Amino acid sequence: MTRVAAIDCGTNTIRLLIAEADRDQSGRPRLEVLRRRNEIVRLGQGVDRTGMLDPDALERTLRVVAAYAADCDELGVAPGEAVRRFVATSATRDASNREDFVAGVRRLLGIKPEVVSGQEEARLSFSGSLLGARGAEGAEVQGRAGRVPAPRLVVDLGGGSTELVLGMDEPSAAISLDTGSVRITERFLSSGVTVGAEAAARAEVRGLLDDAERVVDLSAPGRLVGLAGTITTVTAHALGLQDFDPQALNGAELSPDAVLASCEAIIHSTAEQRASWGYLAPGRRDVIAAGALVWSEVVTRVVERTTAAGRPLERVTTSLYDILDGIALSLVPAQAGPEGDEV
Repeated sequence: MTRVAAIDCGTNTIRLLIAEADRDQSGRPRLEVLRRRNEIVRLGQGVDRTGMLDPDALERTLRVVAAYAADCDELGVAPGEAVRRFVATSATRDASNREDFVAGVRRLLGIKPEVVSGQEEARLSFSGSLLGARGAEGAEVQGRAGRVPAPRLVVDLGGGSTELVLGMDEPSAAISLDTGSVRITERFLSSGVTVGAEAAARAEVRGLLDDAERVVDLSAPGRLVGLAGTITTVTAHALGLQDFDPQALNGAELSPDAVLASCEAIIHSTAEQRASWGYLAPGRRDVIAAGALVWSEVVTRVVERTTAAGRPLERVTTSLYDILDGIALSLVPAQAGPEGDEV
């Protein structure tokens, strides 16, 4: 087994996964988790407006990177890019001063952070999501000859971007949209959810989904799988949880109506209500309405398209396996072939 460290640095959070990585008897990669950490640092604070990483946000983030580097040393993760991978996504892609961030991470972790494209972000999210439910298992639609396998649509809803990935065992189509909980909050909802602000935000997301449909067939999926903090929050609300409960959340299946009802309640919730939800981290309270709005638009669009195609979406699944797991899986050593060559 190989000990690996994966770090996912998004617009709102930075997360660490340290795991033992190898392959099972069939050659599929697997992970034995040793440590997970999650910190809300809001690296993308103001990036949509200024095009630069805020100095305070950069300082907050690098403090956490230093702590993650200490975790790597404590748990014996060897130095080097073969076993350590740091992926930076939407906020860093958009920042003109991202080299300050790159230099800080290299100094602390000994590796260069990868500022990945939206397409790579989508691929990693899809790969990670398969740890929870491989292939097309449980994803079916009604065909002329009965129930037949159908692709899943994996949606990774972040702070600054949202990835939509369609596929079975591998992505067949993917797109990254410049929308998410932080971006929509800063553009439309920074002063609260008013009728006009909500309408403008929804119009923006709907326009982006129009663009997405030129790439990804939203009528095709037999299952919609949601990843990341906004979606786990909506699911926790729909399930009536008191606190964040991984066992209840991972693999949870809800009807689209239940998801949309919770999105609506969250979008129009009060600050007091949000503070009372034990499953909602304080650093996410001010952006959760925007995240729920984006998720509601995605679910609504998929329901509309699958219904029009004669195979209405029956369930929405939440997965706690996501891009972070995909990053770790990318570090699993290649399988050796019969002559010792990698395959």
